[in-house]
Amino acid sequence: MLTTPLDKDRLYDALAARDEAYDGHAYVAVTTTGIFCRFACRARTPKRENVTFYQSPAECLEAGYRPCKRCKPMAAAGEREPLIAALLHALEAEPTRRWCERDIAALGHDPSTVRRLFRRNLGTTFLEMARLRRVKEGATTRKEGAAVIDAQLDAGFESASGFRAAFARLLGRTPGTIRQDAELVADFIDTPLGAMIAVADGRGLWLLEFADRKELPSELQAVEAQAGSEIGFGESAHLGRLRNELEAYFAGTSLAFSVPVTTYGTPWMKDVHKGLQAIPPGQTLSYKDLARKLDRPTAMRAVARANASNRLAIIVPCHRVIAADGKISGYAGGVWRKRWLLEHERTHTAG
Repeated sequence: MLTTPLDKDRLYDALAARDEAYDGHAYVAVTTTGIFCRFACRARTPKRENVTFYQSPAECLEAGYRPCKRCKPMAAAGEREPLIAALLHALEAEPTRRWCERDIAALGHDPSTVRRLFRRNLGTTFLEMARLRRVKEGATTRKEGAAVIDAQLDAGFESASGFRAAFARLLGRTPGTIRQDAELVADFIDTPLGAMIAVADGRGLWLLEFADRKELPSELQAVEAQAGSEIGFGESAHLGRLRNELEAYFAGTSLAFSVPVTTYGTPWMKDVHKGLQAIPPGQTLSYKDLARKLDRPTAMRAVARANASNRLAIIVPCHRVIAADGKISGYAGGVWRKRWLLEHERTHTAG
């Protein structure tokens, strides 16, 4: 039911009318509460500027939202599949438990059957759903400055070392190398599109990426090699500035960024990244158009490769480059995120 950016108005009207015909086809996520709901939820209708629509519970979970306890948006699948209902109830009872296939089997269920049912009905597996819930809780606590032991308890890990190991895997590091006094520091930033990882030092921002990117470990290694420094955890003025600017961006009050960034790559890559930053919010270019602007009209593939090398998501807006036929594809953070970003920017630059 989500086919074009214009659908947001139609979907919001359906939400205001509590149109149950949309149940199971679209879900509403509320940025101010971090919760996603069914269209028939009896909670007060949120403001239009505070909602985002998704096509599946999996997309909502990946974007960092929690299911509403009032309307239970994942219960619809459970109503059709008692096995799903039983496991969702178990997860709700122990949201920070470190679930594994042995636990599923101990409840009398076949893990492969569970995996198929969850993918078919919710777009993700039960174990992945449990992992996202657990790691997000732990990361949020860590970001707020809690001790490691407090964070690992929130995340449901059995030991502090277990929590640090899981946290380190997201950074592509081993637990022993995560320092609190490093010059090059990393931290989580929660956004409506899911957790992001930012890396900065006294010179500026080196990286801003979605935490679920498969390429993140290799990108972090490249940052360390270029900076000549190990990445630790900590705070910096540039990270604080980035958080404020991202908050304004997602609120739609300002789509501009002024946080200093470091440059990297070949002269050609740097030219492409500058070209990306010159694309105004709310507008798009094709790879061919961007190549022409860079006086390399036949270098569409080279533009695409340089575009893919970007490790400063949103700030260097590679999401504003689309196919020549207008199709939205080819975004390392996920096509659904690219659609969201483009719709968000068009909404807040219209008129």
